[in-house]
Amino acid sequence: MTHPYLSRYDRMADQAAAQVIKQYSSSFSLATQVLDPETRRDIRNVYAVVRIADEIVDGTTAEANECPETALDVYEELVLHAPQHRFHTDPVLHAWANTHRRCKLNDDHVRAFFASMRRDTQDGAGYSSFSAEDLGFYIYGSAEVIGLMCLDIFLHGHDPSPTDRRTMEEGARALGSAFQKVNFLRDFAEDHHNLGRGYLGSTLDEALKNSVTGEIAAELDLARQAVPLLPTPARRGVAAAEALFRELNERIATMPAADVAATRVSVPTHRKLLLTARAVRKAARKASSE
Repeated sequence: MTHPYLSRYDRMADQAAAQVIKQYSSSFSLATQVLDPETRRDIRNVYAVVRIADEIVDGTTAEANECPETALDVYEELVLHAPQHRFHTDPVLHAWANTHRRCKLNDDHVRAFFASMRRDTQDGAGYSSFSAEDLGFYIYGSAEVIGLMCLDIFLHGHDPSPTDRRTMEEGARALGSAFQKVNFLRDFAEDHHNLGRGYLGSTLDEALKNSVTGEIAAELDLARQAVPLLPTPARRGVAAAEALFRELNERIATMPAADVAATRVSVPTHRKLLLTARAVRKAARKASSE
């Protein structure tokens, strides 16, 4: 049985979700361009929900004179409940629900994500006093589980061995952690001055910068080892994203800590395109040799 009205609505919802990543992340948006259409759709649908949750805690609700804590609680309930229904008046939730059902996403990962987001609603919570365990908990929920959700999308319709799956899960978590730490460094000034947060502490000196960029490089290396195990269509996008964030990390590593703490490091568009093209070609060569 065909469902022309619902199919058209599904397409509209996917297109609406795609606008979110286009608006908020040029790097991730570029990396998704090299994925196959179905994977690209599902990655964008997940990103849209994650981005909206970020906006709830990062000042948008406060500027609207709304309560971030309440808004986050409501949104978490909506996101967790959405897959139980085939139709939603919110296009992003509609697209998310389709992806969740199709790729069998894990609600424990969703809850972990919202638990980390909830930490960001705690004004004056003292992020500078985070223990290594506390920061690890935050990074797991805010980034590593996103990598695991993406992996579930990449492996939809595939059945890897338990050993390969564990290796890919380790790589997905490492990549998510690396991305988050890069963003901690890139957003140091905004987090500290505008949002009152200091994930890495209240000051950024050379020793701390070097330590964090070293951790990021090691995590990117670990993630890169898992890329060849991914289904061929997914390799291109993951390789491109890894290359873009490796470039960011290398730029940060060569800058004085004072400059990193005061400005947001970026990669010029022409350089992003070059890095993406190189990553795609490399992934294609590996695929053709198998």
